[in-house]
Amino acid sequence: MRVQKISLLAVAVAAGLSLTACGSSDSGSSGGSDSSSPSATASDSSGGQGSASPGSGSSGGSGGSTGSTGSTGSTGRNGGQSGTAHGPTGSGRASGSGCTTAHLSFSTSGGMAEGELIVNMKNTGSANCTLHGFPGVDLKSKDGTISASRSKLAAPTVTLQPGAETRFTLHYPPNTSGGSGETFTQLVVTPPNETHSTTLNAGINVPVTDGGPGITVDPVGTGK
Repeated sequence: MRVQKISLLAVAVAAGLSLTACGSSDSGSSGGSDSSSPSATASDSSGGQGSASPGSGSSGGSGGSTGSTGSTGSTGRNGGQSGTAHGPTGSGRASGSGCTTAHLSFSTSGGMAEGELIVNMKNTGSANCTLHGFPGVDLKSKDGTISASRSKLAAPTVTLQPGAETRFTLHYPPNTSGGSGETFTQLVVTPPNETHSTTLNAGINVPVTDGGPGITVDPVGTGK
């Protein structure tokens, strides 16, 4: 009986040892599989680093910033504006164009008859210029201003060389009434086809009548 128990105990011990050996080999194999998983994780993380490299796409963004050189285009537009600014400075008064007030000097003298005033105009410019038509003449007194009417004479075309002179005649009724009449002390003269005027001193005395003084002006280039 004792021998049988010892035998059974030996079998049990042997079985226990075999089970322990099997358990240790199983745990070893599971450890290998666990060690393989970190390596997979490492490769994944390296892949993650690889995927981070597209962050170099920010350099693509910097490439977009070079598109800001479009500001150079705006500079070009400004340049265009400055270029157009030089256009007007190149224009000038061509030889033979209309005489301007700025290039004329004015003076007055007595006419051939009583009631006439000659207005002389001299070309002070450096090129030929032309005059054609009636001048504008406004007469000023202490009581106000009147404008001379145009006569019926035809207007010639007058070309003035530098230093040359022409004239027109102003007609007015002399004051023979014995009264004080109306005295015009200034003439505001505007050459034909011009908008700028010049003012001359004058002393034209006319009678006061209900129909007005009846002052007329001839075209430029007529009169003695």
